[in-house]
Amino acid sequence: MLFSIIPTPQTKSFKPQSKAGDLKTRLDWGEPALTIVDARDRESYNMGHIQGAIPMPMSTLPGRAMESLEPERDIYVYGDTDEETAEAATKLREAGFQRVSELTGGLAAWKAVGYPVSAVSAVA
Repeated sequence: MLFSIIPTPQTKSFKPQSKAGDLKTRLDWGEPALTIVDARDRESYNMGHIQGAIPMPMSTLPGRAMESLEPERDIYVYGDTDEETAEAATKLREAGFQRVSELTGGLAAWKAVGYPVSAVSAVA
């Protein structure tokens, strides 16, 4: 009986900053133990966000993260700007989350390469 070996991606060391393609690769391979945090305001999140991202506006960090995130998970965070992303990541790291990666370029970089986004439909 012959067995075929399907190659799996080699997990690179976790980096404090990631590009859209890095995150997309992990999502495509179904790698477990990662969380995507959208640190923008709720209105921006509702208009469009990375599929699977959870809304945690900057004003709720780090409190909401402490209540709902697992400290051992890899966290990818993005905001409206790289500066906002860095601020959110700093808040998370200071709260004890050490595996936090800033998604450089945020949602704009994600959309620029054609990756899918989700939106929240308004309820009438």
